[in-house]
Amino acid sequence: MNLNDITKQFIRKNLNADVPTLALKKAPVGTDVSLALRQIAARQLLQKKVPQWAENEDLLFPAHLSIEQCSSEASAQYKASLLQGQTFTDLTGGLGIDTYFISQSFIQTDYVEMQTELCNLARHNFAILNADVDVLNEAAENYLKHCEPKDCIFIDPARRDEHGHKTVSISDCTPDVSVLQDLLLQKAKQVMIKLSPMLDISRAVEELRHVREVHVVAVANECKELDFILERDYQGVVQYTCVNLMTCQPPLQFTLEEEHNSQSRLADGVMNYLYEPNPAVMKAGCYKLLTHRFDVFKLHKNSNLYTSEQLIPNFPGRIFEVEGWASYNKKVKQNLLHDVERASIAVRNFPQSVAELRKTLKIFDGDAIYLFATTLKGEKMVVIRTKKVAS
Repeated sequence: MNLNDITKQFIRKNLNADVPTLALKKAPVGTDVSLALRQIAARQLLQKKVPQWAENEDLLFPAHLSIEQCSSEASAQYKASLLQGQTFTDLTGGLGIDTYFISQSFIQTDYVEMQTELCNLARHNFAILNADVDVLNEAAENYLKHCEPKDCIFIDPARRDEHGHKTVSISDCTPDVSVLQDLLLQKAKQVMIKLSPMLDISRAVEELRHVREVHVVAVANECKELDFILERDYQGVVQYTCVNLMTCQPPLQFTLEEEHNSQSRLADGVMNYLYEPNPAVMKAGCYKLLTHRFDVFKLHKNSNLYTSEQLIPNFPGRIFEVEGWASYNKKVKQNLLHDVERASIAVRNFPQSVAELRKTLKIFDGDAIYLFATTLKGEKMVVIRTKKVAS
């Protein structure tokens, strides 16, 4: 399967076109229209997600779902930084993004995928990319039965059921890694399992054995995946790492024991700066420890907002400078927001929704001013007016 020059030119010319509209127009003679439309749609999805691949005119891409579910270039490179050795297998190859980037840390790589179409595309793409990867068209379970021992195995079980609904339990994924984990660790000393960010991390750690590390991965302030690293015979404490890729925010590492043994430092009021932990930190449930790792105070035990007198530039989350704050009552608009027509609004530990608060305050959506409605220690409800600190 290859793109001829006419089809490539058509794709290049219409890369940013509306695909349904483009489908109604006449294409130049010699254009493989159906293939071109699929590639244009795919490249539009991949432009931000995997720019290195989207810019390569010779690569071929499958249907929408495989692209929707694939890793981003940033998260694939992050996983690659965690793994190394001689031999590696990706048991759920899919589009091949993870396979390609992780393979660069290994000498020999197997790509395993049960869908024939994806295997054919993978062979084509790996050849174009000069990636030394062996493509095997079979089910992960069958491959595991006969494969030689590997240094590392990666598996990204499908997170949708037969009706297309997203699944959040390990046992609902395909293949079921809770059943396969013993065999996985027989075949490889180290196993990485990529799971949905909707999953309950504590429950997953209980269902999986020999978990050494949990990586909670956000990309540009959106939690994208959970990566569990299992190591044969490991019985130690699980290390949690939270990263927010494509930002300047530093990673945060901790153990559950550190979080459980911490006591939150609570603020008496709102100080000069306000902090909102990034989605990876929030997903990992690291709240109390933040007040000890960083010189910040929590506004309320249930608020998950923090404050400080001095700027803490390395806080793992968004940082705001406080312009003012006031009790939430009938005079809050007059006292604090009389000149505000548009603002970004967030509610944390507050009885009203964002939509309800917008209606009450008569404020439209905007991003120059950031308002936080929350509750302080002592159960005092307030609105905090801030501006974002550039990172």
